[in-house]
Amino acid sequence: MKKVLIITAHRKDRAPNQRFRFEQYLDYLKDNGYECHLSFLISAEDDKVLYKHGHYLQKTIIFLKSAVKRTIDVINRSNYDLIFVCREGFLTGTTLFEELLHKSKVPMIYDFDDAIWHFDVSEANKKFGWLKNPGKTAKLISMADLVFAGNDYLADYARHHNDNVVIIPTTIDLSEYHQVPFTEKETICIGWSGSITTIRHFGMAIPVLKAIKEKYGNRVKFKVIGDGNYRNDELGIVGIGWKKESELKELEEIDIGIMPLPDDEWAKGKCGLKGLQYMALGIATVMSPVGVNSEIIQDDENGMLASSDDEWIAKLSKLIDDSGLRRRCAENGRTTVEEKFSVDAIKGDYLKYFNQLTSKNK
Repeated sequence: MKKVLIITAHRKDRAPNQRFRFEQYLDYLKDNGYECHLSFLISAEDDKVLYKHGHYLQKTIIFLKSAVKRTIDVINRSNYDLIFVCREGFLTGTTLFEELLHKSKVPMIYDFDDAIWHFDVSEANKKFGWLKNPGKTAKLISMADLVFAGNDYLADYARHHNDNVVIIPTTIDLSEYHQVPFTEKETICIGWSGSITTIRHFGMAIPVLKAIKEKYGNRVKFKVIGDGNYRNDELGIVGIGWKKESELKELEEIDIGIMPLPDDEWAKGKCGLKGLQYMALGIATVMSPVGVNSEIIQDDENGMLASSDDEWIAKLSKLIDDSGLRRRCAENGRTTVEEKFSVDAIKGDYLKYFNQLTSKNK
């Protein structure tokens, strides 16, 4: 068995950028000769304080533990046939550990699915913003033997720093995401799935949803998954916290899934995960035409694209009023995921590139 060191921030099943990218392929890679060791920094206990305000002593301890863990990785680096870095090896601006790993001459893949070269710090850790270094992304890309970019926008950026870049989209495991049978309903549920850090994107849709509520009354209801603290009394929304065990059950109750995004540089790097989750389950989907969303959706065929509030209101209204359209978009959306954005569609690429790099290192 060839050995792969996977460098990540979070434990397995915790972070979407890991779950819907390399983690889905671990069993497949093992079946094809690759033993993957996941070296993550943030434990479940650390997770409870890292993204909360304050807790500075605990955060300092997390920093020190992380440095020790990466030092151990560097010491053991020659035991591996391949190194896979997901986003970054350390949660500050330094690239020291990746540079030391790179010096082992073990081939390295760098994987990223967001425009992380733009400055972005969680609200709870604004005081630590000075530790961030958006420029590190370019450096990490430049030292990699191969770069996995989540979409064209990210790949275009990466190619300024490395000639060996391939697009590996964010994907859905359809063995878990089973298509929900379409049913006629008196009350249509319009839902959003995300996280505490992306709830601000849902906020963009509030004026639209208020207009839809005024237009349709009790014919519609609304659901927010991913932020258990979110409340909107006017729309009757009580946010539901994210749990992997109940994620699919919560999503399956949605009839129309929405993914509003601002048209900015950060959002252009998004890989359409929310929309792909809806589509995989056979849920009619409406997305902002930002970044890869415009490649995923063919308007009125496998979903809807909407820019202005008026467009959002019009597209949502069409889906509410026309169950046939809603069904067609839902079924075609599922087909799109099967053909282009599923684990089965992409897993061969993972194996191909792993084989290419490890064979060169013999």
